[in-house]
Amino acid sequence: MIETILYALMIMGLRIIDVSLGTIRVIITVHGKKYKAGLIGFFEVTIWVIAISTVMSHLNNVINIFAYSGGFALGTIIGITIEQKLGSGFVWLNIISLNYPDDIANALRENKIGVTMLPGEGASGGVTILMVLISRKRQKEVISMIEKIDPNAFISIQPSIPHKGGYIQMRK
Repeated sequence: MIETILYALMIMGLRIIDVSLGTIRVIITVHGKKYKAGLIGFFEVTIWVIAISTVMSHLNNVINIFAYSGGFALGTIIGITIEQKLGSGFVWLNIISLNYPDDIANALRENKIGVTMLPGEGASGGVTILMVLISRKRQKEVISMIEKIDPNAFISIQPSIPHKGGYIQMRK
């Protein structure tokens, strides 16, 4: 019985590691870091082969199958959590504030965050669209700053891969 539990824990642990690595690898791939992604992929698949071979050699034990599935689920959660903590890459914030666009822009600029303001047309008339490119590490901080000024601001977030130039490059 102890051996069965140890195999199940090993399988689950291996799946947590390989799926976490896979999640990080996919995100790194999206950012164009092909050599890092390839290296992570090597370790990811090596661990997966060990995990699946252990499950396949002990198919008579349903606990191993649940451990494999549970490890996948937990690995997904842990991988995303790790990537969020790393905060790699950049995001675009598009902000529409009906009443406080200048206050938001000034607060962001005081915090060394570049802002581009564009005129727009909404359902009820003219609006100002603020476009902000920031590192993902600052995403929560910046959103909190915006929401303190205008809790009703509309904010959309999109991943971004800056190509060259721009204000963010000058502030490294």
